[in-house]
Amino acid sequence: MKKIESINEFVIKFANVNGSGSASANQMFAKGVFRSGIPVSPKNIFPSNIQGLPTWFEVRVSEKGYLGRKDGIDIFIAMNPQSYYQDLQELNPGGYFIYDSSWERKFQREDVHVLGIPLVKLCLEFPNLKQRLLFKNLVYVGALSYMLGIEKEIYIELIEEQFKGKEKLIAPNIRALEIGFEYAKENLKSACSIKVKKSNKTEGLILTSGNDAAGLGSVYGGATVCAWYPITPSTSMAESFTKYCEDLRIDPETGKNNFAIIQAEDELAAVGMAIGANWNGARAFTATSGPGISLMGEFIGLAYFSEVPLVIFNIQRGGPSTGMPTRTQQSDILACAYASHGDTKHVLLFPSDPKECFDLSVEAFDLADQLQTPVFFMSDLDLGMNDWSTPEFEWSDSKTINRGKVLNYEDLENLETEYGRYNDVDGDGIPYRTYPGTHPSKGAYFNRGTSHDAFARYTEDGKIHAEVLLRLSKKYQTASKILPGPKFNQDKSISSMGVIYFGSTDVSMQEALDNMSKEGIEIDAMRIRSFPFNLEVWEFIEEHDLLFIVEQNRDGQMRTLIMAEGGIIPDKLVSILCFDGQPITADFISNKIISHLSGKSEVAVSGENL
Repeated sequence: MKKIESINEFVIKFANVNGSGSASANQMFAKGVFRSGIPVSPKNIFPSNIQGLPTWFEVRVSEKGYLGRKDGIDIFIAMNPQSYYQDLQELNPGGYFIYDSSWERKFQREDVHVLGIPLVKLCLEFPNLKQRLLFKNLVYVGALSYMLGIEKEIYIELIEEQFKGKEKLIAPNIRALEIGFEYAKENLKSACSIKVKKSNKTEGLILTSGNDAAGLGSVYGGATVCAWYPITPSTSMAESFTKYCEDLRIDPETGKNNFAIIQAEDELAAVGMAIGANWNGARAFTATSGPGISLMGEFIGLAYFSEVPLVIFNIQRGGPSTGMPTRTQQSDILACAYASHGDTKHVLLFPSDPKECFDLSVEAFDLADQLQTPVFFMSDLDLGMNDWSTPEFEWSDSKTINRGKVLNYEDLENLETEYGRYNDVDGDGIPYRTYPGTHPSKGAYFNRGTSHDAFARYTEDGKIHAEVLLRLSKKYQTASKILPGPKFNQDKSISSMGVIYFGSTDVSMQEALDNMSKEGIEIDAMRIRSFPFNLEVWEFIEEHDLLFIVEQNRDGQMRTLIMAEGGIIPDKLVSILCFDGQPITADFISNKIISHLSGKSEVAVSGENL
């Protein structure tokens, strides 16, 4: 029987029971490969209950730098008998199925290599039952270290780092690692032909999650207030901000916090607190997901119409309703672009990796202040909660915060005309604002969500109301000129066909473009990074006869947004849609595009995966 042979290019998947402590060990395996100089893409696939159901952890290892999810598993670490049958079906022919052979089993595939490691029996030397359950995870990490050729010392260092300050735990964890390493050395010497060979492809890269990057970016962006309500998958973003504030926002002289973290009673209260803090001059945000956006609708409309800066981190998950809380989607595009009732339109930012999560979270606060409006940071579960191999973050201390049009005491003192909070002085749709208490007698106004004139006075005059709505529309024309522009894969057009994509789809899109190029299919590509769309987006659309829109939702929401905003004819835009909760793959994208070009023009969706 053939064996899969590969160096630094493979997919390994761990099948465990939720709550068994396996995630830490699986993450440690991925970090060990990364420290060997090979980029990795770990993905934690977990249920929405607390404990007991099957959970998986998938790691793509790619020296070529392809980090999108890939169908087909080369090595399966099967630790959960409940999912043996399902796990076995995912394994590629010639792959390796490693299980706990403390209880030997027969498996119904003859084209894979079944390798047994008696994990429970190997852990009997540990007296504590709970320790045995935890340490067997490190035993299989040790076995993999030997079988794949990863230096054991790397994992010893990781254990020492993880348990720094808890020295009593270091020795038994290292012992568990060595038990697995020695067992594989004695019993599985030539069992696996997949190897990890040290490389240098991680130079200039770090391994981190989008939520952690956004939390740090919020600190660097000047945020001092976070009002939030826990919801998967955004909770770790607020926790990250808290962690970095405790490190970077404590006054060294007084020891007092220069930040406020408020866990509200619900999402509606959270966004209300954030709006109030921003109105008062702080930089504040809330972090949530789709269900939270639905609850926040009325307050979002208030911030839009009363023109209060606000940043909302939406870490999208599978909907509708409660949907799939622990699966990924890009299905809140329209809900955020036009959030709340009436004529509203909002700024959206679409990061593609943790570095952009850092960069765009910094920029989000500037944009919210400049435009005096809500800004939605549109991440997703895959990008937010999973670690990515990403370029190191960059920061210049010369960067200054842009608070936009804010009048200070001197400005108000020298004002020769009556201050009008909503007066469009510069003709760009953006008025001047003041902070409470700036001046004892000038610059005060009544902040309201009801119809108002240029001086913030209540009115029911329909013409004045219409003028305000038109001015707000002008503001979004201004926004399209200052928002982050799209990224292109080519310096100049090479095809009459194009593909448009956004967000975390980027990693699979790059691989798909390479795959199609090998098949002789050259196609222009543009990654959208913001809405309202820049002029460059419309020019790209105008220059191409056929455009594929790649997105992870059922209804083609980005395609709808493009048609609605630009009056683009539907026949020009072909949807490539994946909405099964798993990150889209390069093969899925390229197969759908090739299928359409060959004349099979059925709707390009992930139906066969459902």
